[in-house]
Amino acid sequence: MTASPIAAATVNFNPETRLLIDGQLRDAAGGRTADNVNPATEEVLGVTADAGAGDIDEAIAAARRAFDTTDWATNREFRQHCLMQLHDALQQEKEDMRAEVIAEAGAPLGMTYIAQLEWPLADGIRWPAQYISEFAWERQLDEAALMGVPYNRVVVKEAMGVVGAITPWNFPIEIIANKVGQILATGNTMVLKAPIETPWTALRWGRVIAEKTDIPAGVVNVVTASDNDVAQRLVTDPRVDMISFTGSTAVGELIGRLSAATMKRNLMELGGKSVYLLLEDADLATTVPGCIGALMHSGQGCALTTRMLVPRARYDEAVELATTTFASVTIGDPADPANFCGPLISAKQRDRVLDYIRIAKEQGARVTVGGGKPEGLDRGYFVAPTILADVRPDHRVFQEEIFGPVITITPYDGSDDGAVEMANNSIYGLAGTVLGDPERAMAVARRIRTGSVNVNNAIFYGADAPFGGYKMSGIGRQNGVEGFEQHLQTKVIAY
Repeated sequence: MTASPIAAATVNFNPETRLLIDGQLRDAAGGRTADNVNPATEEVLGVTADAGAGDIDEAIAAARRAFDTTDWATNREFRQHCLMQLHDALQQEKEDMRAEVIAEAGAPLGMTYIAQLEWPLADGIRWPAQYISEFAWERQLDEAALMGVPYNRVVVKEAMGVVGAITPWNFPIEIIANKVGQILATGNTMVLKAPIETPWTALRWGRVIAEKTDIPAGVVNVVTASDNDVAQRLVTDPRVDMISFTGSTAVGELIGRLSAATMKRNLMELGGKSVYLLLEDADLATTVPGCIGALMHSGQGCALTTRMLVPRARYDEAVELATTTFASVTIGDPADPANFCGPLISAKQRDRVLDYIRIAKEQGARVTVGGGKPEGLDRGYFVAPTILADVRPDHRVFQEEIFGPVITITPYDGSDDGAVEMANNSIYGLAGTVLGDPERAMAVARRIRTGSVNVNNAIFYGADAPFGGYKMSGIGRQNGVEGFEQHLQTKVIAY
């Protein structure tokens, strides 16, 4: 592992710090603000509006009014026009967004050319906008005559209503893009509650929508808030019809309980503990180094493959190769293209990851590389890329989501059956990777109980691909045809 010093800040930002409520860009009520902190330097980048209860209530009222009194839900051609305006405008904002997500999320520059920025901006809005023209909004059923008089029946798909979208800080642009695109394409209005840790990347969406699109006032409202009670109001307010949440399983469970009183539909993409599974016939020299993917955004991703499972006969070799791979990783200033790893989002998150490493060692795991704060970085919320070997399925780090630059390595017995059993030994079921002979790996992938699996070098990601999990990894799917339908009600009319 090579640590590089943090350069002095040289970027001049052009951030949006105001909320978007009912078509107006404005400060929070009472002028409440919060600091926006750079996790690589611990320095304050600037301030942002910090919404309170009154702001969120106004945002909900605006979204409700826009749904109930405009033709947004029914005018599909207009929605398509507005979304393509948004897609085009975002392309013009790309470099400002890149600078902001590096600075406030600590996203390494290289990551912004894939999932942190380029991939979602390419099709997160465009794909659902185009799909408006392809989707079967009505479906005719066979003629019936249960009482002797013939009649017709039609199945109609309609917007849910007001959607409360609650997004996390780890992939702020990616997650917002994939929520906004499908929520709006299906005719809903929305309140986006974004995290206070990455406010500028969220509030920029509000400015673009207000100034560069014809989206009517109130259809989209964007707020950032440090008070969790603000998000909770979205979950409990009867004017909100649906919650789309990406975040931790613990918060997802709370949302499920709180939203039950108003019978809201919930779309939840939650935690993961995904496998990086090497089959007996895998070429370790070419497949083991791929474990570096678990270090994307310093391991702060729910679908990252943080559990490596290896045939026992090849375990020592795999540990050695993985250790060599992690030892070669560069860590430091996320704006430096030479660095693969940046900081964690906060001191709290850094300390949480370090605590998991401590617990792992107490339970018998062996640190082969990393294991603490990297030398040479005296500021910023960094943790060195870490491998925990000799991890058993009953260890907490095997079962619990760490959300940092840490992977575990565990041997398995029993050929493919043993591999599948260990892969499925988790409360989570979000993603995974299987490596080996293509036909064999495909057969194993079909047996793993997760919402997505990559076989060898393939990547499931895309706005056309439904994303979500089994078990405690969530409810429903975001993106693709399945995600599109998630945001719609179904009505049958007999006539």
